[in-house]
Parts: sequence; C-alpha cells; structure tokens
Amino acid sequence: MATHRLYYDDSYIQNFEAQVRGCVPAEPMATESGTRPAWEVLLDQTAFYPSSGGQPNDLGKLGEANILDVRDDREEVLHIVDGELKPGAVQGCVAWPRRFDHMQQHTGQHLLSAMFQERFGLPTVSFHLGGDLCTIDLRGPEPSADVLLGAQRAANQIIFEDRRVIVRYGTADQLARLGVRKEVEREGILRAIEIEGADLQPCGGTHVKSTGQIGTLLVRRCTKVRQDFRVEFACGSRAERLASAEFALLRTLGDRLSCAPEESVAAVEKAFTERDANFKALRGALQQLAEARAELLGAAAVGEGGVRVVAEVLRDVHPELLLPLATELAKKEHTVALLAMEVSGQLTFAQHPSAGKDLAVLLKQVFATFPGKGGGTRDFVRAKLSEPSASAAAIALARKLLFG
Repeated sequence: MATHRLYYDDSYIQNFEAQVRGCVPAEPMATESGTRPAWEVLLDQTAFYPSSGGQPNDLGKLGEANILDVRDDREEVLHIVDGELKPGAVQGCVAWPRRFDHMQQHTGQHLLSAMFQERFGLPTVSFHLGGDLCTIDLRGPEPSADVLLGAQRAANQIIFEDRRVIVRYGTADQLARLGVRKEVEREGILRAIEIEGADLQPCGGTHVKSTGQIGTLLVRRCTKVRQDFRVEFACGSRAERLASAEFALLRTLGDRLSCAPEESVAAVEKAFTERDANFKALRGALQQLAEARAELLGAAAVGEGGVRVVAEVLRDVHPELLLPLATELAKKEHTVALLAMEVSGQLTFAQHPSAGKDLAVLLKQVFATFPGKGGGTRDFVRAKLSEPSASAAAIALARKLLFG
C-alpha cells in the first residue's frame, strides 16, 4: 500500500499521527556524532519529505526516535530512524526551520527558472538545493551579468507582489493546456505548482503559500559546467545572511585598503598596478645584482681540468636571485654554476656548453644521497631538496662528483 504523502496538499504540516506498518533493522548510518544503529520504518502516511528532485529530505522525530534520512522508494516513503518503533500509532514532528528553508529555496528556484526561460530563453535542466547555496543549470548561451541581474530583479518583483502559490493536479495533457513550463510524459494524475501569473511546473516538492514568503532572492555567480551554465542563488534568510557576510567582507577589504567599501575595486586595481610596477623594478634590480655578483664569483672561481666551478650556498638574499645568477655565470665559457638557497633547499645547476659536463646525471647522483625533486637538461637543472638543511652538503657533494 502506497504511503499517503501529507505534504502534497499541505507543506505546512509540522505534527501528525501515523500508523507504523513496519520497522526492520537497516544499515548503520554515519552521522556528525558518529555511526549510529538504524531502523527502516514504513508509515501509512507521512509529512516527512524524502530526498527527491534536487531537494534534500526532512529531519525531525518519530516518537522518541530521530529521523536520520527519508527515502523515496516508488510508492513508499522509507524513514530511517535511530530507534526501533513498535507497531501502532506514532507521533511525527517535522524539523520546521529546515523544512521552511527548503520551501523558500525550492519555490524561489521555480520562480527564477521561469524568469530565465520566459525573458531570456534559457531553460533549467537541473536543480540542486545545497546546505548553503542553491544552483540551477541553464542550457543555452552564457548568461551575461545583465541577464543574471535581470532575472533576479524580475523574480524579486514577483516576490514583492506576494502572489499566490497553488498546488494543482491533472494529467499531462491537462497541464500542457494550462501552459506548463516543462512537459512530462508520465501517466496518471500529476502534481504541479503554480505561481500565479508567472509559472506552472510539475513538482512533488514542498513550497510556500505565497511568493512573499520566499523573502528575497539573490543571484551570486555563473560558471560553465560541461555544456551548461550553473547559476548560484539563495533565498530568504540564506540570502540575508549571504548579503550581510559579503558586505562585511567588502567593508573589511575597504578598511585594509583605507577606502570606502564602494571604492574597493578601484583601490584593488591601483594596488595591482603598483604591484606589477614593483615586480618589474625588482626583476630589473635582481638582474643587475646577478650580473655584478656573477662577475665577482666568476673572477674568484677555481679552475680544475680546464673548467671553472662556482659552488655557492646563498644566504639572506631574495629567492628570485637564484635563477638569473646561475644564468649569468653560465654565460662564461668553461664555467659551471652549482647554486643553492639555504632557507628553501632550492638547487640550480647551470653550465656553459663548453664545460662539457652532464648536469642531469649529476643531479641524480646528488639525489642518491640527498633526496629531492627536480630535473632538467644536460646544461641546466632545477630542483628542491627534501631537507633544506642539507643544502651546503649537497653543493659540496655536487662539486666533488663533478670531477669524479
């Protein structure tokens, strides 16, 4: 016998009485407080909504047992609880804040989807009601910022008008004649949700009685997901919390940038411009320093077998000096540079081709004693030691290995 779904006709039912038709052990359920034993309960009727159509299940209590999950099993609704229930009458209580939040989000989704389709020709192909945000996936061209704002404003205008939200029943043909947004091919009597003068959509979910109870609707951002575009949004108290948190973030950003919140974008752009100019100046300074230091180190380099070796562990210098210094040293004929950063354990080996060594092989030999990651070519390698404290010893070993 099918479970009678009380929420179909009245989503506002919070307390109800039902008859326990069956209670059997189920697989233990993982919860925030740990894994708990569970039972699967069948009722003759229920106000608990099962996970379906993008909307999560309700929570609450059946007698003294807590609802852990509610599942849709064709005509039946399965209640997963943390305590065994005896046959007979039981009182059910729906966790109302969660239910009403889901009602706000789901009705808001119907309204937002209708606005995207009616005004911009973008149909919704999927919906997800998440813990913090909701999403719809739109099919068609990428919605611009103006389209996102236009759909949001159109939806909120209908919310402010507090239009009725009506439950209707009918066959697929009857609903099609009424102008249903998305036609279905199911047989029999279907349930649909009508937002007066705005939308008619087949749906088995829970919804508010009028659009004013949605509160407000806030569209956040749009991202590409495979062939569709995913739009994030929130309704009601979620939208209020989200807007408040994001304004607080904007205000903090303004404080850090010493400007008003509305001036933050211009201040950030100015900071980026200054950062880029400083990076350019720093690169220029490091290049000049590398050239000067290469002259000094090259002049003091000790030759062996016709090859001059510069083996240095760099301390208290900018980490970006390592690469240009190695490059400058390797410009001189018959020169090999073996450099390391003491703090980070970064290694750079470079040579003038006339030096005739194989630095890739040399790096592998060093790794045999001092593990790390990296690689390169015969004339140039970059790496990082697993233990930065081994930098000096690794450079000493490399110099020793270089000459066999």
